[in-house]
Amino acid sequence: MQQVLDQITKGLIVSCQALEGEPLNSSFIMGRMALAAKEGGAKGIRANSVSDILEIKRQVELPVIGIIKQVYGENPVFITPTMKEIDALMETGSEIIATDATARMRPDGSDLETFYKNIRSKYPHVLLMADVSSVEEAIYADQLGFDIVAPTLYGYTEETQGMKIDDNDYEVLTQIVKVVKNAKVIAEGNVSTPEIARSVLDINVHAVVVGGAITRPQQITKRFVDALQK
Repeated sequence: MQQVLDQITKGLIVSCQALEGEPLNSSFIMGRMALAAKEGGAKGIRANSVSDILEIKRQVELPVIGIIKQVYGENPVFITPTMKEIDALMETGSEIIATDATARMRPDGSDLETFYKNIRSKYPHVLLMADVSSVEEAIYADQLGFDIVAPTLYGYTEETQGMKIDDNDYEVLTQIVKVVKNAKVIAEGNVSTPEIARSVLDINVHAVVVGGAITRPQQITKRFVDALQK
């Protein structure tokens, strides 16, 4: 476990994800995206779905943060929401498993504490990453025993909708770094430029995750088009 954490220290983790309906939605393409990220110097990969993770692991030997995005009806928790997804990810060999660690109830009716204890009971040695949306949730995830905490869902919950990390506002991330005692803090969410990545690393986070700014060409193209149209 410590070896994996050491391997990603102060490094870039590239999120290689393309959802259903997106142009690059293909395990083959995600595998090549991960290979390109490795050749560019990435220290780890974040990936969604069993098929993508298995293909990525065929292409690179970098640590993988595995997730499964699964929607259950109207429930808002969809990042690795139940033990079914945890079990599936364990079969992929993902070195780290990330899950929604907000205060919201999960699709099976369990709260975060119950879910966490169920994971630890079945898989005591897996590295667990808490995707949170607030400082309070980060503190709670740290107290439960999560190995990694990240503000991945800051701006994506009802309470934080529209908020994001940007050039002028690292306050939430800064506070999380200050109050989390045991878990490693990883910066994730709207890290859209190398300058932002460098700035958040200087806050003393353990590593930085970048996704759309590297691996979603439709989003990158739109940024250029929007700039040209101003």
